[in-house]
Amino acid sequence: MTAPTAAARGREVRQRLLRAAAELIAERGWTAVSTRILAQRAGVAVGLVHYHFASLQALMTEAAISAMRSLLDGLGPLLERAETPEDALDLLLGSLDRYTGRDQTSLLFTEAYLAATRDENLRQAIGVVVADLRGQLAEWLGRHGVDAPEQTATVLAAAMDGLILHRALNPDLAAAAVTPVLRRILAPVAGRRQASQKASGHR
Repeated sequence: MTAPTAAARGREVRQRLLRAAAELIAERGWTAVSTRILAQRAGVAVGLVHYHFASLQALMTEAAISAMRSLLDGLGPLLERAETPEDALDLLLGSLDRYTGRDQTSLLFTEAYLAATRDENLRQAIGVVVADLRGQLAEWLGRHGVDAPEQTATVLAAAMDGLILHRALNPDLAAAAVTPVLRRILAPVAGRRQASQKASGHR
């Protein structure tokens, strides 16, 4: 069996450090992660943390952004399954039901968002991911006839983040409760006008 090369060993150490960082951020909170604790969790010497990353903060930022990018990578295939804006909303919100607000991914995102209010580099890195999310949503919504696709995508992205944050406080806040409300912002203007006129006619 061929022994791993130095480059392969280096990549494996980096991945162990990133996994350990993601776990510890969720478990302890962003500010409670130290180089020593991180190295212990990853099973590597303390010196390797700064050998592979410019700083502890840089390592933690990459861990958080990698997790966010991983979720974003699934957006395109998910939208391809949708034929209508309503289908897309059902799929988007349904995919979030596995996040309780208290699971590792939810806690990692929450900690990263909070840390970003005090760290400009982290804020900018998260901003790029969120902009990519909004861009993909806006492009799809525009192709499917949704009014003001950019603004709608911005609201949907914020609603998705908020849903995960609030679910930690209210576990019953599932897709079934939220989807009917958000569907209203996807209705074409003409459809909303007709519904309004019908409602006025019944008064």
